[in-house]
Amino acid sequence: MTLTARLNAAPVLALGFRPFFLAAGLSAILSVAVWLAILSGRWPQPGHLAGTAWHAHEMLFGYLAAVIAGFLLTAVRNWTGMPTATGARLAALVGLWLAGRLAPWLGLPPLLVVLLDLAFFPALALALWHPLWHGPNPVNRVFLLVFAGMTAAGAMVHLEALGLLVGGTTRGHRLMLDLIVLVMLLVSGRVMPFFIKSALANAQPRVFPRLERLVFAVAAGLLIVDFVQPLGPVAGALALTLGLLQLARLIGWHNRRIWTTPMLTVLYAGLLWLALGLILDGLPAFTGMTPRAALHSLTVGAIGVLTLGMMARVAVGHTGRPMQAVPLTLLAFILINLAAVLRGLAPLLAPAGYQTWLTTSGLCWMLAFGLFLWVHAPMLWRPRPDGRPG
Repeated sequence: MTLTARLNAAPVLALGFRPFFLAAGLSAILSVAVWLAILSGRWPQPGHLAGTAWHAHEMLFGYLAAVIAGFLLTAVRNWTGMPTATGARLAALVGLWLAGRLAPWLGLPPLLVVLLDLAFFPALALALWHPLWHGPNPVNRVFLLVFAGMTAAGAMVHLEALGLLVGGTTRGHRLMLDLIVLVMLLVSGRVMPFFIKSALANAQPRVFPRLERLVFAVAAGLLIVDFVQPLGPVAGALALTLGLLQLARLIGWHNRRIWTTPMLTVLYAGLLWLALGLILDGLPAFTGMTPRAALHSLTVGAIGVLTLGMMARVAVGHTGRPMQAVPLTLLAFILINLAAVLRGLAPLLAPAGYQTWLTTSGLCWMLAFGLFLWVHAPMLWRPRPDGRPG
């Protein structure tokens, strides 16, 4: 068999969630392990994007980019009924993502490092362009605009690293975070009511079209204001408003049986973290709280909890297994929420213990994703037990 034929036949390349969720799990563990080692002086800085810039970039453009790719390469096929990348084409996408992660450590020319990192989202957009643009729902085209925005955010970060744009790192990472918030709001609004109705007999989550339109209008406004004039009262008011609107959505979707269905509980908890993180993110504009002090309520809390829960759900459901969380998966869900509390809330309540909170949160994060891989990596690597494709 040729290499292309081998790749096309590999079970791990049968659908986008398989290799990218494996990559995301490994990235989540290694990136935080390296970051803690750098902070303790046990590991050297990378040659490009050193310090907190590298840490933030790896979490947003490394770990999270892999989750986004794996989810959309799988979900878009379901939404549109059109094929997405598999086999050799999928392997090429994974290889490009990996090249962007390794490049800062290889002593390559800075411009080559930048190009390798920035190429991923345009390549993903190209891979998904046909089903997103020609699929039955025109709303899906917004993801192409999101990919363009994410590429621009990454470019701003790299331009500062090259000495060409003062403040590019802060603004680029904030733009990426605001785009991710927009994606989480969009995807959760599409799938969460469906998941609840599918899992809970006779459940009727309430969706209010006017509220949905208002949520996305405010989210778009926050993204623009954060880009033009961050940290001011307008940005603070928009973040507070968006957090409260998200709470209103969750109240409409709520059913008490969510809390006894772990695969729903973790997603609902992640969306609660999103509401809390946005509210905390807006408070510094009107209080003495340090600006962006609640950043990790959004990143570790909303992003970490929601993505871990979604990866576990997709890994189980799309490999033909019952939609249940085994005990080790439940422990992973607990640990990721504990990591969010320790990193997002504990420093606000007890700042003197900052170093302790940072280290213990990192350990909980790594353990959570280690358990995710222990349980789900065999599912992602092997063919479906029912013999169906995908």
